[in-house]
Amino acid sequence: MSRGLNKVMIIGHLGRDPEMRYTPSGRPVTTFTVATNRTWNTADGERHSETEWFNVVTWGNLAEICKQYLTKSQQVYIEGRLQTRRWEDAEGVKHSNVEIVASEMMMLGDKHENGQTSTTETTESETPAEEEYPF
Repeated sequence: MSRGLNKVMIIGHLGRDPEMRYTPSGRPVTTFTVATNRTWNTADGERHSETEWFNVVTWGNLAEICKQYLTKSQQVYIEGRLQTRRWEDAEGVKHSNVEIVASEMMMLGDKHENGQTSTTETTESETPAEEEYPF
């Protein structure tokens, strides 16, 4: 039987400061958005650009580090996997959300105080498979 692969790597800028909450079991979870930009020229030489937004979720130790060190507009490298969450609201309307569950984060650029890059990694075993979010 063959194995699948679900791996995402992005470099972009934070759209807002990270928000940290705790699950009912006490596990920290931090969420933030990252914007990536793409620029290209058309055949007639016209320059185009587009921005793609990603919702990022971090768990455990990585969640605490992201909350402590990341700020809006800071450039980061995020590595993780895509996950789709589905739910139904009180009115019975179905919703879905695609997000990156991060397993690695690296601060890039000059936005942090000491001017050095830093990296943090977690293992997949630290990331819950189906734990509900407290929000």
